[in-house]
Amino acid sequence: MNCEQSNSRLLAYFDGELDVTHSLDVEEHLHECAECSRSYDGFKALRQSLRSDELRYQLPAGLETRIKSAVRSEAGERTKRFNWRWLIPAFTTAILLIVFAGYLLTRSRTDDLVAGEIVSSHVRSLMTSGHLIDVPSEDPHTVKPWFDGKLDFSPPVKDLTAGGFALIGGRLDYIANRPVAALIYQRRKHQINVFVWPAAGGDAKPAAAVRQGYNLIHWTKSGMTYWAISDLNLAELQELAEQLQNQ
Repeated sequence: MNCEQSNSRLLAYFDGELDVTHSLDVEEHLHECAECSRSYDGFKALRQSLRSDELRYQLPAGLETRIKSAVRSEAGERTKRFNWRWLIPAFTTAILLIVFAGYLLTRSRTDDLVAGEIVSSHVRSLMTSGHLIDVPSEDPHTVKPWFDGKLDFSPPVKDLTAGGFALIGGRLDYIANRPVAALIYQRRKHQINVFVWPAAGGDAKPAAAVRQGYNLIHWTKSGMTYWAISDLNLAELQELAEQLQNQ
């Protein structure tokens, strides 16, 4: 087994989807190839990070008790005549704000981890021979059916040729601990990877970022999460994102 064959099966092996024969072939190659072994170790490290308790926000123990004590100390003798139950709505609001802030921090850190995966996958697709495209085609009616049976969802595949972005194919990839669809568009000589998978929440407006010299745009719409990445300038990448959202 060579590196190209290993790359095409590594994610399935990592997810336990290969049969015994192919699993043994991949294991043998991993023992022999340091580069593929590092890629596999990276998958394991990412999964472990996503399962870490550090990503879960825990409310401080005894928060309500400390708030009551602080109120009594501040009010002095007046707290004897004060019914602290009137503060329950305020306490509830404060706790909800804390929980919401924790949610935002967790989501931000999760997005950072996913963005790192997106960049790694994009770079790997450009560097590894044969990894950029699994199904080469300019026809959405060819690319979209190719994913049937390979994913547990049907990715929307749009023809943006009229808008200046040529669809050149698609492939399977593995992001955020799950198989995803990667749609490949081209603008002049710039390759654009658009990763798509089901969204966990509602719609979200596009957010742009720059990682390792690549522009990324992330948004959710109609139950799908989208990540677009390229070395194309940000203005043109935003144009692609707008066309995908409007179709």
